Amino acid sequence: MDKTTITKEEVIAEYLAGGISFIKLGKKYNIPGSTVSTWVHKYEGRHRTWRDRMKRQQQLKQERQLQAQIPQLPEDVRQLQTALRKAELHNKLLEEILRLSEEHTGLDLRKKFGTRQSSI
Repeated sequence: MDKTTITKEEVIAEYLAGGISFIKLGKKYNIPGSTVSTWVHKYEGRHRTWRDRMKRQQQLKQERQLQAQIPQLPEDVRQLQTALRKAELHNKLLEEILRLSEEHTGLDLRKKFGTRQSSI
């Protein structure tokens, strides 16, 4: 097919139908794959302008510079942070298991079944 006989909408529809990449579509219709990508992203509302891309690159550069300025934590502190994160995840997992068990069985598993104190 010739570039003049195919419309943007047809190329976009073919891409959205699935099974073919931007580059393959570009080769098929003799147009750059980046053009196809731009058309699809604009159609989907995800297109960023050159100014937006430059702004994002500048933000990333500033973030990297800030991270380079922050002193690195000692190894033992990082290990403790990792252990704390794991413990918190484990706690959340156990809480969720208790919640699901209570939901399915109808029993309050958190209730303490010790001896009752006398009310004298």
